[in-house]
Amino acid sequence: MTETPEKSPSERPQRPDRHEGDDSADMERDNIALPSHVAGSGTLDRLVETASNYARQAASENTLKAYAKDWAHFARWCRMRGADPLPSSPQLIGLYIADLAAPSGKALSQSASRPLSVASIERRLSGLTWGYAQRGERLDRKDRHIASVLAGIRRRHARPPVQKEAILPEDLRDMLATLPHDLRGLRDRAILLIGFAGGLRRSEIVSLDHGKDDTPDSGGWVEILEDGALITLRGKTGWREVEIARGSSDQTCPVHALSQWLHYARIDFGPLFVATSRNGLKATGERLSDKHVARLIKTCAREAGLRPDLPEAERVRLFSGHSLRAGLASSAEVDERYVQKQLGHASAEMTRRYQRRRDRFRVNLTKAAGL
Repeated sequence: MTETPEKSPSERPQRPDRHEGDDSADMERDNIALPSHVAGSGTLDRLVETASNYARQAASENTLKAYAKDWAHFARWCRMRGADPLPSSPQLIGLYIADLAAPSGKALSQSASRPLSVASIERRLSGLTWGYAQRGERLDRKDRHIASVLAGIRRRHARPPVQKEAILPEDLRDMLATLPHDLRGLRDRAILLIGFAGGLRRSEIVSLDHGKDDTPDSGGWVEILEDGALITLRGKTGWREVEIARGSSDQTCPVHALSQWLHYARIDFGPLFVATSRNGLKATGERLSDKHVARLIKTCAREAGLRPDLPEAERVRLFSGHSLRAGLASSAEVDERYVQKQLGHASAEMTRRYQRRRDRFRVNLTKAAGL
């Protein structure tokens, strides 16, 4: 670990080079250092390293990579316009987000010239807030130079969110029928059924381990019980349990599919869903990426012929990892609070966003009003 120079409490933190972070590969981390008035020792130095490791785990690796790319893009934008990204300037940030919403001048590439959505611009702001914090600066997003411009962008360009198509039970059965009956097919069948029945995100699916504390990067573990599978997940606000009961038949039972995969893949420790050898006969110890889940859903949806009324490219774009969660929320005919608990939502309003076909026109206020 590279230690920062010692400084007295009255001194301002030393700023890094003004163009630091221009490259997207630059991944700055939280650096922890001893106060200048504390003498170093072996024990304290080890605690510094431990604290730094915890600081690096404050956000997921994917989030940190995205934030680093956001900072790198902003740094390049500043450099091309003869400006410095440091110190933080609300006026400059306001110009930057305005250019993201309505690009002008010669773009870095064809894709870079496209205006970003409001959601993407807000994500960029989160990345810049993180980037300034890593450099000892503070970005006030409520400053009028940022807030007023962002409010105008929302008013002018905001669009309803594009929702992914829900995979309903009949769709899922068609998708399962496209999978081969080999080891890889057993794994992918378990992924689809567990993801659907548990209402899991794709990142949650691939982060599961066979048992508790199997690997350092575990996001949870699974216990197979007589009545079903109990999944313990680490969420943003703490741990939560997801109950997946057994299905009505082995062909569509998520617990049976998971048991089959674990048995034939001989998995009794470590990551739950791993890659297979090229011949598909042996499971490796390599944890799958969440991108595998997205590709699996898109491929199976295409091969199952879902939404045949649309061109193939458009059909593929309709489905993603969230399609499994939306499918459970839209098809489970139970009290809404049970669906909310299964999906891990803090509010019923968030759960309703996943329900594609429930409750529409179920309550007829027009007739209730006497019309």
